[in-house]
Amino acid sequence: MKQKLVLILLLFCFKAFSQNSKFNFEANYPIAIDNNFIGRNFNGIIDLGLKYRFSDLEIVDLGVSLNAGVFKNTIEDIIQPFDVFLFVIQPRLFAELNLESISKFHPFIGLGYTVINSNARGFDSFNSPNRTSETQSGFNVNLGFALDVSDALYAQIQYDFTKINLDTNTPDIVYNTNVNILKIGLGYRL
Repeated sequence: MKQKLVLILLLFCFKAFSQNSKFNFEANYPIAIDNNFIGRNFNGIIDLGLKYRFSDLEIVDLGVSLNAGVFKNTIEDIIQPFDVFLFVIQPRLFAELNLESISKFHPFIGLGYTVINSNARGFDSFNSPNRTSETQSGFNVNLGFALDVSDALYAQIQYDFTKINLDTNTPDIVYNTNVNILKIGLGYRL
């Protein structure tokens, strides 16, 4: 009984605090799209995000955000005997439209950077454990919109485009350089 009472009190405090809060927490399902090295080989698991609005300019809110996502390709999905995880980190600046006439609808755009770390683990041809790691990165553009479900909860759809900076050994083709991710999720104003 005490746990339920504390939970109700916490939810009430979050609700009261959320109307003027500058922080948002988001949970999204990432879907790699397009014909590229991620879209062809990996399935999204989760993408978590945190946003902070540092400026309210009447019709536009400005802020910073940080997203962290996980993609996985398992032994069953590929011919190689490895489990491969991609960890995607995306810090960015964003602007969100905030009009009174469409108060529940919030389009946004963001510019930032993406770091993609791939970790492979499995067994080599001699059945010895083997681990490898590789990091790629590039500039990111984020577009999307949020639709308020309540004062604190919102649903959102967003699209991320990242242009990967390649090393000299990787062919400079669209398959290797362009990463497209669609994210569908929920957000909560803390």
